[in-house]
Amino acid sequence: MKPVLRNLLSVIRRFKMATILNILGLSVAFAAFMVIMIQLDYDNGFDKFHQGHDQIFRVELIQKDNIWAVLSRPIAERFFESSPYIVSGAFSNPANEDVFFHVEKDGVRNFYKEKGMSVSPGFADVFTFDFVEGTEDALTTPEKVILPLSLAHKIFGKESAVGKQLVSDRGSQTVGAVYRDFPANTIVNNSIYAPIPEKENKDNWGNFNYLTYIRVNDASQAPLLFDNFKRNFNLPESSFGKNFNWEESGVSLRLTALPELHFVTDVQFDFVPKASRQTLMILFAIAIVLIAIAAINFTNFSTALTPMRIKNINTQRVLGARQSILRFALVFEAVAISLLSYLVAILFVLLFNSSPLAKLTDADLSLAAHLLIAGGTALVALLTGLFAGLYPARYITSFAPALVLKGNFGLSPKGKSLRNTLIGIQFIASFALIIGASFMYLQNRFMQNSSLGYDKAALITADIGQIQKSREAFTDQLKSYSGVEDVTYGQFLLSSSDAYMSWGKEYKGDDIMYQVFPVHYSFLKVMDIKITEGRDFRQEDTHTQHGAYIFNEAAREQFGLELNTSIGGGGGNDGEIIGFMPDIKFASFRMAVEPMAFYVFGTENWGRQPNFAYIKLKAGTNLHAGMSHIRSTLAWFDANYPFEVRFFDEVLQRLYEKESSLSSLISLFSLIAIFIAVVGVFGLVVFDSECRRKEIGIRKVLGASVIGIIVMFNKAYFKILVICFVVAVPLAWYAVNRWLENFAYKTPVYWWVYLLAFVVIAAITAGTVTFQNWRVASSNPVNSIKTE
Repeated sequence: MKPVLRNLLSVIRRFKMATILNILGLSVAFAAFMVIMIQLDYDNGFDKFHQGHDQIFRVELIQKDNIWAVLSRPIAERFFESSPYIVSGAFSNPANEDVFFHVEKDGVRNFYKEKGMSVSPGFADVFTFDFVEGTEDALTTPEKVILPLSLAHKIFGKESAVGKQLVSDRGSQTVGAVYRDFPANTIVNNSIYAPIPEKENKDNWGNFNYLTYIRVNDASQAPLLFDNFKRNFNLPESSFGKNFNWEESGVSLRLTALPELHFVTDVQFDFVPKASRQTLMILFAIAIVLIAIAAINFTNFSTALTPMRIKNINTQRVLGARQSILRFALVFEAVAISLLSYLVAILFVLLFNSSPLAKLTDADLSLAAHLLIAGGTALVALLTGLFAGLYPARYITSFAPALVLKGNFGLSPKGKSLRNTLIGIQFIASFALIIGASFMYLQNRFMQNSSLGYDKAALITADIGQIQKSREAFTDQLKSYSGVEDVTYGQFLLSSSDAYMSWGKEYKGDDIMYQVFPVHYSFLKVMDIKITEGRDFRQEDTHTQHGAYIFNEAAREQFGLELNTSIGGGGGNDGEIIGFMPDIKFASFRMAVEPMAFYVFGTENWGRQPNFAYIKLKAGTNLHAGMSHIRSTLAWFDANYPFEVRFFDEVLQRLYEKESSLSSLISLFSLIAIFIAVVGVFGLVVFDSECRRKEIGIRKVLGASVIGIIVMFNKAYFKILVICFVVAVPLAWYAVNRWLENFAYKTPVYWWVYLLAFVVIAAITAGTVTFQNWRVASSNPVNSIKTE
C-alpha cells in the first residue's frame, strides 16, 4: 500500500494544475448535488413529520369550474359528524394575521408583533403538536392561547410561559400551553393559536371562510366520505341558493391528502407554500447531470495525462510491476482525489449556508440536519472516483510496453469517439441549463415589469391597523410633506396574492361569484385606474346604504353586467354597479384575470376598515426622504407599533420570490455546469494537443501557421458544438414550455435566447481551445518532433 500512496503523492506534485482542476470540478459538483438534494428533501418531506400524515386530509369545495380551499363552518361541522371513519376534524381561518400585544414585567411594557391564527379546538387532534408546557385543552378555553417554544423564550426567557398575560386592543389573553416549534416544511405555522369563538359564524352557511381538515382512521376510506355525506345530508338554501341539489348544482367536496397540499395548484384561497413536482424533477436531473459531467471531466482529464504518464507507468511494467497492481494504483488515485473533493465540497456547502446565497433555498442547509444526504453524497463520491478511474487505468496500461518505450502509441479512434461523446453530453447539459435559466429570468422580469393596468411608480404602502381611528389626521399629516402627491386606502395589498376575498351574489336571477377588493373612494384616482364606462367612486357613495361597485371587463363579459343595476342576493352588502374598468392585474401573473370588483362600502359596512395605505409621491421626489417622512408620521401616531412600510416594487418582489430564487438557483447551477464543462474541454484539448504534438510540429515545418493550426482544432470542436446544440434545443424548448404552463401570463419564447446560449458556449470553448493549442503551436517544432 505504501508504494500506492507514494505514487499518489508523486502524481499530485507532478500534475498540480490537473489535480487542482479535478478537485475543483468534482467538489463544486458534489456541493451542488448536496444543496439540491437537501432542497428536494425539504419539498418532498412537506408535512410528513406529522404522525399518520397519510390519514390527514383537507376538505375542499368544488363549485362548477372553481375549487376552493375554504368551507363554511356549518358544512365543516356537519361533515365531521358524517362518518365514524373521521376520528377528528378542525377548521381555521385561512391566513395568519398580525397580532400586536404587550407583556408587562416589573412595570415595563414590552411590545410584540407576531403572527396569530384562530382555530377550532380539534386542531391539535388533527395535527401533531408536541407540548412542552400545558396541554391541547388550552384550545378549548376562551381567552387562552398557545405559543411556539421559540416565541415563549423570546418573550419570557427561561421563565414558564403558562399563565402569563398577552394584552392587546382585543383584551387580555392567557398563555395556556407551549408547543415545540414545527419545522419549516409544514402548513402548520409557528404562530400564536387562539380558539375560534364558539358562536362565530356557527349558523352562517354562506360564509366560506374556513380551512377544514380531518383525520381518518383508514386512509382507504377517504374517497368514500363525500358520497356518504351527500347521500345523508342536503345543504340548506342559504348555502348555494334555492332548490339545492348535489347532482344538479355542480357542487361537491374533494379530499386532498396532507402531503399533496404543497403541490396542488388548482385551488383558490390556498395559502400553503407551493412547489412544482416538475421543477423538483428538473432540479434532480440537474443534480445527476452535474455529477455525470464532473465524472466525465475527471475521466477525460485523467486520460489527458496519458502522454505524460504512460512511459513512467510502462517502465514499471518492464521492471516487473504487475498490470493489476498498476491499475489498482490508478483507480485508488482517482478514488482518493474524488473523496478529497467531497471533503472540499462539505466546506463549500458550509460557506454557501453562511452566505446570502442560502436565501435561494427554502431548506436549512446545515449538514448536521441532513446526515443521510451527506453520507449518500460520500457514497456518490466513492462511486464517481471508482468508475471515473476504471477507464483511464485500463487505457494507460493497455499499450505494449515495448511500443510505448519506443514512442509508438497513438490515439485510438474508438477512445477518441468515446471522449467526444462524453464531452458532447456536457455541452448538451450546458446549453439546456443556460436556455432554461435565461427564460426563468425573462419570466421573472416580465412579471415584475409588465404593465399592471395601474400606476405603481413612486408608490409606497404601509399597514395602518393601529391608527384606523386617526386616518384623516394621518392623511393630513402625510400631505403636509411637499413630496406627497396623494394618499388612498384599501382593505388588501394590490397584486400581493394569487386571490382575494370572493363573494357569491345574485344578479338578475343568476348566481354569480367574483373577487372583491374594498377600497377608499379615491383609490382608482390615486392609482390611475381608468374607467371604460360609467363613473369613478365619489364620497357620496359611502353615504348610500349598500355602497357601490366598479367591475372589470372580465366580470361584465362573463355575467352580462350592466351599468346602474344592482347586485342582489341579500347579506347587507348589495350595491349599485356604477362603472367598469379594464382587466388590471390585481392578482399574480400565475392566475388568469377573473371577475373582480373594487367596492366602496356604504353605511352598512360591518365595521370593516382598510388595512393598507397607498402613498403616492410626486415625480422627482427623493424616494428615501419620502419614506422617512412616512415612517416618522406613523411613529408619531403610534411609537410602539412596528409598521411595515415598503416601496410597491418590493411587494411584487415578494410575490414572485419563489420563482426568482429558483431562477437564481438554476443560473448558479448553469454557471457551475459551464465551469465543469470548460474544465472538461481543457482536459480533452490537453490530451489532443499532447498526442498530436508531433503532427503539429510537422505541419509547422511544412509551412502551417499558428493561426491555421488553431483554426484546425477549433473546427473540430465547432462541429461537436453544432451537433450538441441541435440535440439540446428541442429538450430545452420542451422543458421551458412545460415550466411556463405554471403562469397564465408568460414571456414569449424568444429565438435569440437559443442563439445566445450557443454563442456563450462557443466563445468559452473557442477561448479554451485557442489558449491551449496556441501554447503547443507556438513551441519549437524541432522539440515537438524530438519528443515523439
